[in-house]
Amino acid sequence: MMFVEDFAEYLKKEKRMARNSVEAYRRDAAAFVEFEAERGISDMKDVSGTEVIAWLHNIRESGRSAATVNRKVASVRAFFRYLMEKGRVDSDPTAGIRSPKIARRQIEFLSMQEIDQLLSAPDDSVRGVRDRAILEVLYATGIRVSELIELDTDSINLRMGFVTCDGEGSRARIVPLGRPARAALEAYVYEARKELVPEDSGEKALFVNQYGHRITRQGLWKILRDYGTKAGLEHKLTPHTLRNSFAVHMLQNGADLKSLQELMGHDDITATQVYLSATKSRLKDVYDRAHPRA
Repeated sequence: MMFVEDFAEYLKKEKRMARNSVEAYRRDAAAFVEFEAERGISDMKDVSGTEVIAWLHNIRESGRSAATVNRKVASVRAFFRYLMEKGRVDSDPTAGIRSPKIARRQIEFLSMQEIDQLLSAPDDSVRGVRDRAILEVLYATGIRVSELIELDTDSINLRMGFVTCDGEGSRARIVPLGRPARAALEAYVYEARKELVPEDSGEKALFVNQYGHRITRQGLWKILRDYGTKAGLEHKLTPHTLRNSFAVHMLQNGADLKSLQELMGHDDITATQVYLSATKSRLKDVYDRAHPRA
């Protein structure tokens, strides 16, 4: 398993991959090595394309989704590319292995009316002020849940109106804040947060829980789920729903794809292009309802 741990360090330090992604790739590579060991192969130089296909068949037989299979294939492909780069194998047995096609899922996002309902749901209590700031920032910036959780107090510039987040692989980017989000953050930072965090705690996290510690992913998901219910939203609210809503509404209101790519922190513009299908679908619905001869 030494190669696997070296592989994980390589992804972290040289490829600057996000922590969660590194762990997923490490876990997938370790599972592959274990699978091969059970089949009597301990040296990765002895792995053939046939062995990779056998492993792939085993995963599919376990009932994993196409998306999960794709991620595992990507992990093992990256593992062998690493081994080739370091001279530990002579060829790549994953070459020519095709990933399963994934049926395109419909993007879930909120309408403007639903956004208004959601942002109006928090009350004026200390927690309510904090939660309004969380909701406003998520919708105003479209940042990922991991990026929001990792924000520190010095990650925001309220005077200039922007937030700096590290993004995946520690690639920092600056995202503007709209006026409502700035106002919600000012109310939280200058008032509510001081009641949640003791002055001598030294806590740097921007968003904290009731104990004054950095809010967790699980805690954030619960906050969103509760406010989704309170706002009367029909579908389950997740951080990604707000990220999707940010992207779709930006495109609907004239944002260009390249600017949206930068705001969302996508390495590849194809990841941003998926939102075009949602805007086209919504435009067709509007056309069908509004045009007299639709």
